[in-house]
Amino acid sequence: MKVNVLDIKAKKVGEIELSDSVFGVEYNEPLIHQVVVAQLANKRQGTKSTLTRTEVRGGGKKPWRQKGTGRARQGSIRSPQWTGGGVVFAPKPRDFSQKINKKMKVAATLSALSAKVSDNDFIVLDKLVLEEAKTKYIAQMLKAMEIDKKVLLVVGNDDEAVKRACANIQNLTLINASLINVYDLAANTKCIFTVDAVNKIEEAYKNE
Repeated sequence: MKVNVLDIKAKKVGEIELSDSVFGVEYNEPLIHQVVVAQLANKRQGTKSTLTRTEVRGGGKKPWRQKGTGRARQGSIRSPQWTGGGVVFAPKPRDFSQKINKKMKVAATLSALSAKVSDNDFIVLDKLVLEEAKTKYIAQMLKAMEIDKKVLLVVGNDDEAVKRACANIQNLTLINASLINVYDLAANTKCIFTVDAVNKIEEAYKNE
């Protein structure tokens, strides 16, 4: 499988052959969905906490006698219906994490990558070296490539200039190839990979 390699001005400068074992895997939507749900669940802190009626301070005394006042009977001013009272079924800290084994993660990642290639949403960039850390260079690149949707930019090596140039562009996510994940692949319509990022991913997943 061969894909065109473009420069930062969207001009073809060559071709790259992609590994079928990494970029030619059968699409598995249920698996991708399962891994994305687990990934989002694992990001949840689960730290929210409110007080039940037994934990709210005060309310030990019955506010008024049971009968004869004309008002509804009340046992405590810390009951849920009172302002400042406890919360019914109060949320408590909990662990939302879901376990996904390594084989499932790998299979879902390769499936998501392959889907981008088969849908022609996969662009290979020869290199990404900027003269200055300015947003306009990245914006010009996206305009030349006619990309106006959510895009994932994957690089092989961290570059502070590139990081700063991408920071203010809406709908652009920049990650290192070593941090590639199913959620970012699924959440972005287009993917731009530098050649060294492609090589890094193939090296990491070729024996999986």
